[in-house]
Amino acid sequence: MKFLDLVKQRYSCRSYQEKAVEQQKLDYIMECVRLAPSAVNKQPWKFRLVTDETSKANLQTCYGREWFSTAPMYIICSILHDEEWVRADGKPHGNIDIAIAVEHLCLAATEQGLATCWVCNFDAEKCKQLFTFAENEEPAVLIPIGYAADELREKKRKTIAEIM
Repeated sequence: MKFLDLVKQRYSCRSYQEKAVEQQKLDYIMECVRLAPSAVNKQPWKFRLVTDETSKANLQTCYGREWFSTAPMYIICSILHDEEWVRADGKPHGNIDIAIAVEHLCLAATEQGLATCWVCNFDAEKCKQLFTFAENEEPAVLIPIGYAADELREKKRKTIAEIM
């Protein structure tokens, strides 16, 4: 598949089938994540697969939207702040690095026939209380992942002229 076609297929899915995600597909997706670039190759991230019913129910309390609970599994994507590269002027790059890795995850999932959605507007403090995180680790993104029960909607994007 051409990259542009893949990018056009990826969308923010907000309804999932109950069907479980196959381990082979998860392994492929996580290998794509593992190979994502990061500043100075620091790879300051951690990814947790949330698949058991108790953990899923706990995570759902961190983001109370009804559609979120339809996903068969989740991936918690966190930044390891003690491992992130910091530019000479003090700017840390963990947020940039996690974004690159998460988009690798989303595109790889799309290629495998799965759907995802970036969820950043969640209760990160509650998430830290419910799951085990290192002291300098920040849960940054939640990714519901599974087979879509909805359909791709028209993407509204700025024109090339507006972004160049």
